[in-house]
Amino acid sequence: RVVDAFVEELDLHALGFEGVEPAATGRPSYHPSVLLKLYIYGYLNRIQSSRRLEREALRNVELMWLTGRLAPDFKTIADFRHDNAAGIRNVCRRFVILCRDLKLFSHAIVAIDGSKFKAVNSRDRNFTPGKIDARQRQIEQSIQRYLDALETADRTQPAEVEAKTERLTEKIKKLREQMKQLDDTKE
Repeated sequence: RVVDAFVEELDLHALGFEGVEPAATGRPSYHPSVLLKLYIYGYLNRIQSSRRLEREALRNVELMWLTGRLAPDFKTIADFRHDNAAGIRNVCRRFVILCRDLKLFSHAIVAIDGSKFKAVNSRDRNFTPGKIDARQRQIEQSIQRYLDALETADRTQPAEVEAKTERLTEKIKKLREQMKQLDDTKE
């Protein structure tokens, strides 16, 4: 229900998704909100392959409810990710903003009573606004590589995909943690 409520509150057109307004001619396409819900569900449940998402949409009751019993095929799911990569990145940013607004990220306050401590300020631990921005750009590039790897995973054999997607999931988790730490440091 959280995924459904979050996606329904988004202005998908402003975030850069294609197909929000239906075309005047031709067969109507799936609304981007349905496919976005499918992808968010897949991310939360570590299902990255568009073929596995297709199977889940046909057999998983939670996903049936979430998509309104629509079951897009794997090609439609993969094309959505490919055509709306910028929109998906914008949704990730919007989600971080939402979490920050809801105060789900802690801003720990450290108070010192006048004692002296030896400083640890090496180059690796010293953050300037420029370094933080550069690191955020690196993480954005890593996320883009992750999205590219997902696209490649759709084209490879399922046995190879399982091992590779598990490693990619761990990498993206670590990158998101680093982004959170950098945002906290920046503020």
